[in-house]
Amino acid sequence: LSRRKSISHSDLAREFSGLHTSDSVYAPTPSPLSTQGRQELGTLQGLYQAAARSDYVRSYLESYGRKSSHGSLPTGPLSPSQAALGSALSKVVQGLTGLRNLGNTCFMNSILQCLSNTKELRDYCLQNQYLRDLNNNSRMRTALMSEFAKLIQLLWTSSPNDSVSPSEFKTQIQRYAPRFVGYNQQDAQEFLRFLLDGLHSEVNRVLVRPRASTDTLDHLPDDEKSRQMWRRYQEREDSRIGDLFVGQLKSSLTCSECGYCSTAFDPFWDLSLPIPKKGYGEVTLMDCLRLFTKEDVLDGDEKPTCCRCKARTRCTKKFSIQKFPKILVLHLKRFSEARIRTSKLTTFVNFQLKDLDLREFASQSCNHAVYNLYAVSNHSGTTMGGHYTAYCKSPVSSEWHSFNDSRVTPMSSSHVRSSDAYLLFYELASPSSRM
Repeated sequence: LSRRKSISHSDLAREFSGLHTSDSVYAPTPSPLSTQGRQELGTLQGLYQAAARSDYVRSYLESYGRKSSHGSLPTGPLSPSQAALGSALSKVVQGLTGLRNLGNTCFMNSILQCLSNTKELRDYCLQNQYLRDLNNNSRMRTALMSEFAKLIQLLWTSSPNDSVSPSEFKTQIQRYAPRFVGYNQQDAQEFLRFLLDGLHSEVNRVLVRPRASTDTLDHLPDDEKSRQMWRRYQEREDSRIGDLFVGQLKSSLTCSECGYCSTAFDPFWDLSLPIPKKGYGEVTLMDCLRLFTKEDVLDGDEKPTCCRCKARTRCTKKFSIQKFPKILVLHLKRFSEARIRTSKLTTFVNFQLKDLDLREFASQSCNHAVYNLYAVSNHSGTTMGGHYTAYCKSPVSSEWHSFNDSRVTPMSSSHVRSSDAYLLFYELASPSSRM
């Protein structure tokens, strides 16, 4: 085990099945180890000891025997020791399994691989934490979350050289969102939105939603207003999925006649960024964000009604980020609806892989808005015929791989940026990691 960086599902099962059921400590041949190596070895020693006595692993091995390389982790509730063992298992395998294309389902495979490499979401599924959050209410469907979790488990317990079929998962997503019935090519961003919404609804901690409040909050200062709006949102929508992906956007509308500024605070799951058209020089992700947050003039047919003037007036509108999410998904708007047909922008957008500092887009003073990239959903080709792939950074090894349906290949981080980048997945950096 110490000679290899990863171990496949089948090798893992063979190692476990070869263990004696005694309580003796596994003692490897002494060899010089780095600090990290000693830590990993310590983890494996603990894993072996726990495995020797674990009903969880026995169930795992039985599942392996029945299903060969496509076994899945047991789906029953876990004790704390079993959850710790599940966590150790997830560190041993690498999650480098491909997804079979069922017929124009590359858009789905691309997003699923990006979500599979979202560390906290992966752990939520691998450690079966989602089971305690499922709404087992007869009116609520819970099959989508269950199939999603099973698929994530398969991706992290199958052989790196293998591929698995997402057909059972597809059956559930198209029940939740009938637009995905069939085998037509779909938009990856739309799929992501529907999927996250479906997962959220099935593990929503709120079982009975309160009536929507009609009380106005306009008399409150903006900071207090945003907190109250967030509280109202969470009284109705509160899940582990939302904990990761949902932020809060502030929109300000200023009347050019009386100067009154009205504000609104809305939750967001991703941000759709326009791509500026430059005649020269490169376009950066910061350019896109600045274009998204710049002041826009609303005039002519777009004039809103000022609540103070009681009339339609020329106004300026501006977006800023009030609350930054743990996982920030940035959608580059490459596709535009034209009168005749949809067109695609192939502009190369230069984006940061590390230390993306978004504090200038915060609506208030903020010291914690630095992000690191961990996944990209790419679209190559045209609107008439294209293909989706994913580039993902492993939450275990921190190495980048290309996921092209069934094929998974290592890649250099220097190749992550391309003009095919469509959805960027960023994780909020911990303050300590930046010190």
